[in-house]
Amino acid sequence: MRPAAILTAIAGIGTVAGLIAAGGQRLGSAIDPVETAAPTEIHAPPPAPVAQPTTNPEASMHARRVDDASQFYPAVINGKPLERIAAVKPQRPAKAAENRGVDLVRPIAESAGVLAFGDRRLRLAGITPTVADKTCTDSKGREWPCGMLAKTNVRLFLRLRTVRCDLDGADWTGTVTTACRIGTQDISRWLVESGWAEAEKGSALTEAGETARQAGKGIYGDDPRSVAETGTLENLPADLPPDGL
Repeated sequence: MRPAAILTAIAGIGTVAGLIAAGGQRLGSAIDPVETAAPTEIHAPPPAPVAQPTTNPEASMHARRVDDASQFYPAVINGKPLERIAAVKPQRPAKAAENRGVDLVRPIAESAGVLAFGDRRLRLAGITPTVADKTCTDSKGREWPCGMLAKTNVRLFLRLRTVRCDLDGADWTGTVTTACRIGTQDISRWLVESGWAEAEKGSALTEAGETARQAGKGIYGDDPRSVAETGTLENLPADLPPDGL
């Protein structure tokens, strides 16, 4: 071979070797040393210490939780810690008293103490009825028809209004004894307080009957139709109806 050819071949081999060496260096520098490093263990931070309850009573009184609602309210007023009180429970409306009984329409006073409903009779409880033919004697020794006047006054009081009586039903027969009212007014009490009927012995109306007797009301007094010294009628209702209303 010619010397020139040999030199050219050697130069080519050297060039190739240099290129290979340069490529290896570039490849080595392209690898990230972090990725090829061995993985390291990651340690979690230690938990926060739990607050221990204080033994200082003053500090305990003033310690409180603070949230969005309470951060605007003071813990102490006038040097004294706030006191938590129980919430007031709303009061429930009182239940209405049981409205027992039945309504009876168009009662007719047969006497001062007995009401008639057709062929049925109702005797008012707690009183001794004043019979219609009873006569009384006034302070001057004169007799007057107190039974008839008592019945008339009861009819004026009732005025055919519906009464409510303590019965289980309105289908009784014969005569039944019970208490009756017009609104909140007990009829038996009205009769005794007005003096038109006597309280039954042992009745709760005994005291009211004694008060009426001492006051000379109703059958305990004079004839309300009598003419007083002034020449006017005494205690006579202006619309006094005839017997048999």
